[in-house]
Amino acid sequence: MHLTHDSLTDAPAHTFTVGDAVELATIERNGFIESRHAGSAVVLTSEGAVLRALGDVTSPVFPRSSMKPFQAIAVMASGVTLRGEDAAIATSSHSGTQRHADLVRALLSRAGIPETALACPAAWPNDSATRDALVRLGAGKAPVYMECSGKHAAMLVACKQNGWALSGYLEPEHPLQKRILDVVERFTGERPSATGIDGCGAPVHALSLTALARGIARIATSKSNSPFAIYREAGFLAEAVRQHGWVVAGPGLPDTIVIERLGLFIKTGAEGIMVASAANGVTVALKMLDGNLRAATIVALRLLADAGAIAHTDVEAILPDLGLTVYGGGRPVGQVSASYI
Repeated sequence: MHLTHDSLTDAPAHTFTVGDAVELATIERNGFIESRHAGSAVVLTSEGAVLRALGDVTSPVFPRSSMKPFQAIAVMASGVTLRGEDAAIATSSHSGTQRHADLVRALLSRAGIPETALACPAAWPNDSATRDALVRLGAGKAPVYMECSGKHAAMLVACKQNGWALSGYLEPEHPLQKRILDVVERFTGERPSATGIDGCGAPVHALSLTALARGIARIATSKSNSPFAIYREAGFLAEAVRQHGWVVAGPGLPDTIVIERLGLFIKTGAEGIMVASAANGVTVALKMLDGNLRAATIVALRLLADAGAIAHTDVEAILPDLGLTVYGGGRPVGQVSASYI
């Protein structure tokens, strides 16, 4: 059943509970455990076999921006040729640098689509230097600087390419959104149990962590020379993410650091969601139950390292750049750490 904005779902109205979660991370200050993050996580082989499950990995969660790879593939499989940085911006949650905005504007311009067609909310860039520059120019926030604008631009290009209406492209009954739902089901092997509206206005479909990890593993291991068209597009997307990490998030942000330094296919989602896949296809999907992302990256990396998919020494080498240090009076006094058993 396809859903509308006004009548979204009669499926379960919540994700897993506190009782179904496990401790995934701690925040330590001067040797004192100040906070704990509970959640659930699953690690799969490239073939989809469960290597490790922590907490409830079968109840549905909203993947939030971790669903963007599926949305990008649906666009690409709809006849839109996206390669390199263009593919990366389509799956990005970008920081709104001028380079990001230029990529979004170029996508729209080549298709003859006005910037005003973007239906994502107007926003200030998350990148402080770009935001300050706009303020000095007397400019205001705009949809093109919103972190999901690349996805929205790609969606609009798919609509133009296929003769679908640009207006209403976020409605669940729109042909593009039906195509995205089909791609989600095809790659994850699961029919979503609920549909909501994401922060950017696009539909977001509830999946189990296991299904989400399975779908991401299939994307991350796809090859651009596959005999199957949709997996060729998935292969081009996976290549683009690994080759253009700065586009996927932004300079100094965890996703970009992990892509550039460790070569992972990784995508953060709001409300504590994280997916990450290593070169051998071993994939983790997790959700911090409280929605806080500060420990998500280190938990995902530790799980991949424990599974032998990446080296523990490589994880240790990038820890200082992931913003995990706890400060007191401007001095380091503690650390955010993975703490699952």
